[in-house]
Amino acid sequence: MENTMKPLSNDQFREKLMAIMDRKDHWAWPQFCGPQITKAQLETHYRQEYAVYVRDFPVFLSRIHGKNPPRPVRSELARNIYEEDTGGLSLGQSHPDLFLTMMLGLGFERAHFRDVSLLAESRAYREWLDKITGEGDWLTGLSVVTIFVEGSVHDRQEVLHPSPPKDAQHIEEIVQKHPLVHNHGVDPKYLDLIRVHLMVEASHRQAAWKAVLDYALGAADQQLILSTMQESLEHWLRYRDGVARYCGLRK
Repeated sequence: MENTMKPLSNDQFREKLMAIMDRKDHWAWPQFCGPQITKAQLETHYRQEYAVYVRDFPVFLSRIHGKNPPRPVRSELARNIYEEDTGGLSLGQSHPDLFLTMMLGLGFERAHFRDVSLLAESRAYREWLDKITGEGDWLTGLSVVTIFVEGSVHDRQEVLHPSPPKDAQHIEEIVQKHPLVHNHGVDPKYLDLIRVHLMVEASHRQAAWKAVLDYALGAADQQLILSTMQESLEHWLRYRDGVARYCGLRK
């Protein structure tokens, strides 16, 4: 039987994607950002984050680039990979390295982040990301990595109503109020990762959404992306549940 499903309009498709991102929120997040969380709990949280996706985020992007998407997408991916893997568009250090520097500010040595044992839910989410970026098509992989993994519950605001670029003073004001500084006394000098995100992530968010919306025009592509994004959300929620449970947090 011929598939007569009509494609969604650009606005309709974006709204369905936004509805998924609206749910990328977890009940334990305020606890991880709050004053009661212990250093031991934070170390568990950050070690899982690093091993699941922070360390290899440039690799995920590279896998998609290697699937030979259209040139405009390849060019944007190349810029993103360059920044993530070298910091060449910002402060000259890779984002995984900046993450480990932030960990030093908490007193966690780099060696603590080698050979991390993943929790079961963490492993399942990581295996899902490997499957999507390794076996899936470029457009679905792009959607999952650059919209879902790189994005947040704040995407609706940041994409639909972007704020103007932040100057150095504004960035420093935000860094000074960061939970790691405010609640745990981390010296702001260790938070260059936060500075870099404030410098470059706004343009990354806009570019990510534009690429997916520009190329996901057919009904089949749109439905595959939506179903894969929904499954990514379910994996992520279970992953965050697993970390919270291991840390002894309760709703």
